[in-house]
Amino acid sequence: MSAPRDHGTAVTVAFDGGPLLGPITGIGAAVAEMQRSLQARDDETLRPYALSFRGTLLPGMTRLPLPAAVAQRLWPHIDRPRLDRWLRPAEVLHGTNYAVGPSRLPRLVSVYDCWFLRNPRDASPVVVRAGEVLRRAVRTGATVHASSHATADAVRELLGTERVEVVPLAALPSPERAADQPSPGLAAQLGSMCSRPFVLSMGTLERRKNVPTLITAFAAIAGELPDLGLVLAGGDGDDVPVIDAAVAALPPAVAARVVRTGRVGTEDKHWLLANARVLAYPSLDEGFGFPLLEAMQFDLPVVASTRGSIPEVAADAALLVEPLDSSALGQAILSAATDDPLRSTLIAAGRLRIDAFSWPETARHLAALYHRLAEKGS
Repeated sequence: MSAPRDHGTAVTVAFDGGPLLGPITGIGAAVAEMQRSLQARDDETLRPYALSFRGTLLPGMTRLPLPAAVAQRLWPHIDRPRLDRWLRPAEVLHGTNYAVGPSRLPRLVSVYDCWFLRNPRDASPVVVRAGEVLRRAVRTGATVHASSHATADAVRELLGTERVEVVPLAALPSPERAADQPSPGLAAQLGSMCSRPFVLSMGTLERRKNVPTLITAFAAIAGELPDLGLVLAGGDGDDVPVIDAAVAALPPAVAARVVRTGRVGTEDKHWLLANARVLAYPSLDEGFGFPLLEAMQFDLPVVASTRGSIPEVAADAALLVEPLDSSALGQAILSAATDDPLRSTLIAAGRLRIDAFSWPETARHLAALYHRLAEKGS
């Protein structure tokens, strides 16, 4: 048995930096902020690692000699190979992206939403296997870090564990001022929309984002606001055929006002947020919902759904509607786009809402959790 820990010493944490390699997704951006804020503290020491043979390692990162594809096929069934030999002298192991490998160390695994657990048919084989790794990790004692109370409730229901700790995230970094103009590529896609009001939808075009209902809602109010456009900014996902069909079913003049940009870079994303009239976020489920806070950073009124963590994160800083009620969604967008007193109220509430979340607070709660896990494991 190991000696008791000195309560005044820093905890050494093996921290999964894999999401920081390759193109940075929303989770990758969150992990980057977690790592930066944790490294600013003196009560834990991070030892970043990556279970990936792809991408160039970042300074100070350890590459584990195990292909991720192999690990994903082994770990749902056996607790081998354990990661301890490569991660010592770590005292806690933190899997930051839904999965954590077998280890005798206390383990923490971050879960940002549970949509893929409820809807495995919508998930890719890689994501399904990650879910199987997650299930076994939880069965064998891992603690779950949930990004919201809504996600924590879903974890308890779907994974059957009470070892769940809620540590909220915060807004992703934004510039003090967005670019005056979109990039040439985005400008070519938007055409006249560069100088016209538009509703912005931001996120991968997957079923969870409920974009077809948004298209129906937009069509219902298009006649009242003939200059308004709808911009769908996000990479292709499993709902692209349905979205294409929904646009094709619109009257040609309305369909011409719907623009798909594909995935946009950070600067173009910020330009869109700074120039949109409304952010529409009618998701069927969200574990946190970074676009909500990102919109508030740019004084952009938000219309969102009542599902998942959205009410928890947005509170009174958004108009919330049942996501499958296209009529209510359309009317909320119309109000947010045209009612100036309402817009001012939402913008003011949004500024206050941003202040309710901070990465230093996220790091403080994570550090306290690391210490508790290390104490239990000593």
